[in-house]
Amino acid sequence: MTTSILVIDDSMMVRKQVANALKAQGYVVLEAVDGVDALAKLEATPGTRLIVCDVNMPRMNGLEFLEQLSARKVAVPVVMLTTEGQPELIQRAKALGAIGWLVKPFKPELLLATAKKLAPTGT
Repeated sequence: MTTSILVIDDSMMVRKQVANALKAQGYVVLEAVDGVDALAKLEATPGTRLIVCDVNMPRMNGLEFLEQLSARKVAVPVVMLTTEGQPELIQRAKALGAIGWLVKPFKPELLLATAKKLAPTGT
């Protein structure tokens, strides 16, 4: 069984970098441009095992997306990937359900280690 990961970022370049790193390790990657798009993709493709989400996006940002996941009782681990590193923002995201925080520019090996831990391939 393939393991799918949803990557949410308004930057196409960042989405492609993250997607390429994950695809090289055997993951199926779905991409969304913001939280609104991501919620639609999650509904259309059940079985997503991990979400990698930016914080600052138009329409629905990462924190609003976390609130929506919680309200909809969606139990998929979320790792935030952002340029933001303020402790209070990290605490707020964790309070909303995020389980990890990666800072851009991201290190592919750190992203892959996180993905392997939270959404192992072949399971």
